[in-house]
Amino acid sequence: QVNLVESGGGLVQAGGSLRLSCKVSETILRTNTIGWYRRAPGKQRELVARILRTGETSVADSVTGRFTVSRDTAQRTVFLQMDSLKPEDTGDYFCNIYPPNRVYWGQGTQVTVST
Repeated sequence: QVNLVESGGGLVQAGGSLRLSCKVSETILRTNTIGWYRRAPGKQRELVARILRTGETSVADSVTGRFTVSRDTAQRTVFLQMDSLKPEDTGDYFCNIYPPNRVYWGQGTQVTVST
């Protein structure tokens, strides 16, 4: 059974955009806030965005105005639209419930932003 699976990472130049996808099981999506997390090289994993069951969203101060979180309930997918990317956005991106449950950490998807 698939719980949460990330995809969509890649290499992009600074100023570019990427859209990450998180495929979520129906039960998890229906009953939890879903978060996008980032682990930059040499740093701890941090929350960058989340979407509540109500659809309300929030993003970290460091990505405000550049990242947007959304979902398509029919597709059971949560998206992270990342625009105006900066080299400091480089890292592995993960989705998990919020607060995170270590059981649900997956492989993540790698984002590299070049100068």
